[in-house]
Amino acid sequence: MKRVILLLATLFLASGVAQAAPSTSATALAKETSEQMLQVLEERRDEIERRPQLIYQLVDKIVLPHFDFERITRTAVGRYWREASTAQRRALTEGFREVLVRTYARALLSYSGETIHYLPERKLADDRVTVSTEVRNPGGATIRIDYRLYATDGTWKVYDVIVDNVSLVANYRGTFANIIRSSGIDGLIDRLGEMNAAGEE
Repeated sequence: MKRVILLLATLFLASGVAQAAPSTSATALAKETSEQMLQVLEERRDEIERRPQLIYQLVDKIVLPHFDFERITRTAVGRYWREASTAQRRALTEGFREVLVRTYARALLSYSGETIHYLPERKLADDRVTVSTEVRNPGGATIRIDYRLYATDGTWKVYDVIVDNVSLVANYRGTFANIIRSSGIDGLIDRLGEMNAAGEE
């Protein structure tokens, strides 16, 4: 899973698709946002290297509004979500959000010139699309990354990412289910807190 998470650095580069109305091409917006993000990284590289924590501010400003972390968490928790109280759901969402954001931010710092090739956009339903990309590493393998988005309130929101046919949400679902079966929902909340405190992925 660590390899998959690190590969998701490019997710930040395409996350701006949530800014436009669903009638606008998600792929076109992803490409535009990718160029903007790469420009920011290039222009502020020295500053970011001096103050790595700055990347969290950039992530907070550019990325976070465009992800539906509650939906991502709800799907990862699966059937146990129905058993969670409102307070537990909030704690799960906040804990998982921090795990993903912190990991993605660190991965973004390791960006080193990969190029992104956009494949034809696929419509899954009237309100859902998949933006497919190939991330090409200089001298390395090509990695397929698909972003699944849904339309809500005039925007696109990311709700899952598939890297080389591995779903982010599905990958965590099994781990979360095992923790809940052994330690309950509060046990998963505690585990997410421990992961964040220890800097784990």
